[in-house]
Amino acid sequence: MPDDLIPGPADPSFVANAEPLREPPAQPDFQQVVSARYQRRDVLRGGLGFALSAVMGGLLNPRVASAFGAGAGQGVSSRLGFAAVPVSSRDAVELPPGYRVQVILPWGEPLCGDYPAFSARNGAAEQAQQVGSHHDGMHFFPLQGSDTDGLLVINHEYAEPRFLHAGSAGLALAVHDVPLRADGSRDPDQVLKEIHAHGVSVARIRRDAQGLWQLQRDARNRRITAATPMQISGPLRGDPRMRTAWSRDGTRARGTLNNCAHGVTPWGTYLACEENWRDYFVRDRGPAPVTLTRYGVEPMDSWRWHLAAGNAEEDPGQFARFDASRRGESAEEDFRNEPHAFGWVVEIDPFDPQSEPVKRTHLGRFAHEGVIFAPAVEGRPVVLYSGDDARFEYIYKFVSSRPYHAALADGSLLDEGTLYAAKFASDGSGEWLALAPGKNGLTAVQGFASLADILLNARGAADLAGATPMDRPEWGALDPENGQLYFSLTKNKQRTPQQTDSVNPRAHNRHGQIVRWREADDDHTATAFEWELFLLAGDERQGRNLQGDPLTLDNRFSNPDGLWFDRDRRLWIQTDISDEDLNTRGWSSFGNNALLAADPDTGEVRRFLVGPRGAEITGCVGTADGTTLFVNVQHPGASTGAEDFAHGRLQSYWPDGGPAMPRSATLVITREDGGVVGAG
Repeated sequence: MPDDLIPGPADPSFVANAEPLREPPAQPDFQQVVSARYQRRDVLRGGLGFALSAVMGGLLNPRVASAFGAGAGQGVSSRLGFAAVPVSSRDAVELPPGYRVQVILPWGEPLCGDYPAFSARNGAAEQAQQVGSHHDGMHFFPLQGSDTDGLLVINHEYAEPRFLHAGSAGLALAVHDVPLRADGSRDPDQVLKEIHAHGVSVARIRRDAQGLWQLQRDARNRRITAATPMQISGPLRGDPRMRTAWSRDGTRARGTLNNCAHGVTPWGTYLACEENWRDYFVRDRGPAPVTLTRYGVEPMDSWRWHLAAGNAEEDPGQFARFDASRRGESAEEDFRNEPHAFGWVVEIDPFDPQSEPVKRTHLGRFAHEGVIFAPAVEGRPVVLYSGDDARFEYIYKFVSSRPYHAALADGSLLDEGTLYAAKFASDGSGEWLALAPGKNGLTAVQGFASLADILLNARGAADLAGATPMDRPEWGALDPENGQLYFSLTKNKQRTPQQTDSVNPRAHNRHGQIVRWREADDDHTATAFEWELFLLAGDERQGRNLQGDPLTLDNRFSNPDGLWFDRDRRLWIQTDISDEDLNTRGWSSFGNNALLAADPDTGEVRRFLVGPRGAEITGCVGTADGTTLFVNVQHPGASTGAEDFAHGRLQSYWPDGGPAMPRSATLVITREDGGVVGAG
């Protein structure tokens, strides 16, 4: 064990990804909900439904007839033209016969600047010029319409310090632990390397004559990190609660944190979404504003970046800014407001490496999982959807005030409009509740005197408005043919039987579900919708498909996370069984995390890919011609325990093999015959 470092265990609530403690609003008796919900036929286009009636103790009765079944397609899907991949717990990527996989852009790949070669002993300076860690949401931007040449933009959600730093070898570090010096401080270069491992990578990639994709040296290659200067736009720009010792006028911020999923604007820019940003801050004990407490910013240790000593002349507050305690006489003298600079959607222009990212505050502040746009219509408002990935949180929609005009559209369209939160009723109807001053109880008396008050505490506004608390809303996807929206609800073990409702029907929900809805009159600006459950995740006992039939060996899955529709309307479902659950009792039948494909018409689901040990499967996106699928493998080996890490016994050595540390990376999946991925 190194002489100058000791294990710094994370706070228990950080390890468990605990959400702010609160009681969700009381829910109606579940039997009444079910009776009311399924006495009527669903009006979703396609006529398919999901039967729910005897849901007790987390089990579904497969004999219950679907209330939505009229006109339902039956039989084998013509969209899923591949053999199902078996469940696996091997440290490898498993694919159907006839497919091949290439690994590109692993953490540490030289990307820009001086293109420093990867080494386990790289420091912060090298990491700032290399691909970041823990790949998540991503998008392929073709160059001049090409399916073989473009910019791949990748989120880097977080990093594991034990894998990031060579000096951590021999320490008993678990997945969220950090190495500390003997005096309890943190090494500044290690902290800065962690800061640079976060953020976003912009990488030009091109397919060569042999069919392999290669990184190209290009002026547009770029790293955006947790230290990159950014603009604040929208109603919170210049607000006193955004002022810090670094940005005294509250118009700028430094960096983006914990970018999970993403979005792509109709005008061709990339949106990175800040999710579990709360874990990076500490604060004083005692009373604190609701904009901290409602979001879980507590007097706790997490990354402990504030424990590193920085160079005050070169970068004042580069580490101290993660301590949100009151240290000065005013907000301009400390970093009490630094957490207010996070929890936003960040717009990035991948084609302009000199452009400064912009935090779009009118989209609301919460744990954004991702952003999904409705199709842009000339002369109509822009509409987008986003989920707050935390237990008992909400699904949101934003409708712009100004209309979309392709020739003029830019990010300013996201600075004016109305933010809504979703309310799901037991009869299959739904309502979008406006989060605006004077609407739905949002008044000065209730603490919401202005639009800025609402957006800074969007969670509290949705609480008061009466939105439906959900089982961790994750990614969204939009059916390209009929405009229906799909959202994954990954799980909620804390939901009690008294808190169940029709859209979150299972108490102690360990496996999650997928909900879909259709906006009234197929108008995405509408304030009413009709919804149904598309899938209940689980094994053969708990999982149910669209027809109400049990899932099988070919499609059992748990914890749906990423969703993406390809050009042929295959819905790709990515799973994220947590490190603490993966391949343990209750989840052993699912094996490693996987990628599945579903037919939205028949409801058939089939397992397409299984990832290596300890990894999340995420970021699925493809080329326009459908012949190339990009998929991210995040945090392989994360399920390695502290003692095993100390003795060099890792759960995964993917992709380089032992004894190398595991590295997050991107998969390129193609068919051996050059055909469309997933098709027959």
